[in-house]
This record gives sequence, C-alpha cells and structure tokens, in this order.
Amino acid sequence: QVQFVESGGGLVQPGGSLRLSCAASGFTLDSGAIGWFRQAPGKEREGVSCITSDGNTYYTASAKGRFTISRDRAKNTVYLQMNSLKPEDTAVYYCATSICTTYYNVPSGYWGQGTQVTVSS
Repeated sequence: QVQFVESGGGLVQPGGSLRLSCAASGFTLDSGAIGWFRQAPGKEREGVSCITSDGNTYYTASAKGRFTISRDRAKNTVYLQMNSLKPEDTAVYYCATSICTTYYNVPSGYWGQGTQVTVSS
C-alpha cells in the first residue's frame, strides 16, 4: 500500500526555518510526482510546491524564494526546506502524489497524515 509519513513540523518564530520530510513507501519517486500542500483552520487546502519524477521543481508565488523542495532517491524521501517563515505559513502540511507542472500542483490520490507548522512570536 502507498503510504506517506510527514515529519519535521513544529513551532518557530517569524523568520525562522524548518525542514519537513515526507517518507514514502509503496511508491517510487522515480515514477511519479510528489507535492506539498497545506491547510490552515477555516481555509481551503492549497498547493505549496511539487517535484516531478524527472526532478523538476515548481513553487507557488508565496513559496518561491523562501521554500526549496528536494528529494533523496535512495531514501525515497521528499523534503521541504522552509526559510523566512511568516505567520501566514501556519498550517498543517501534507505530502501527496501530485499532478505537477509549471502551472499546477494537484493531488492525485495518496496522502500522508500531515505535520503541524506554527509560526508565531
């Protein structure tokens, strides 16, 4: 069965950094794209970033220049390095299989349980 386990969330001050991890099992990163998504209370889920099986990376406007998505093929793990964090980044962050292009990061069926990121003074 396909399974994703997110970790690395926590409480940080504005301007701080976190690195999220998404460990995948039952799924090969070389054969599909993975996206990071987030959802704040009372708000809709939104895409953050995604990486294709070819290693191409894409970011939403709010993430560009602050976040970096990467992968470790040997560990079958995707990472999201988040720098210069802002209070509006507070959300539960999820990884999922994704339809990932220059213009879209759309979940395609498999999700992890999420990890909480809180940015507060």
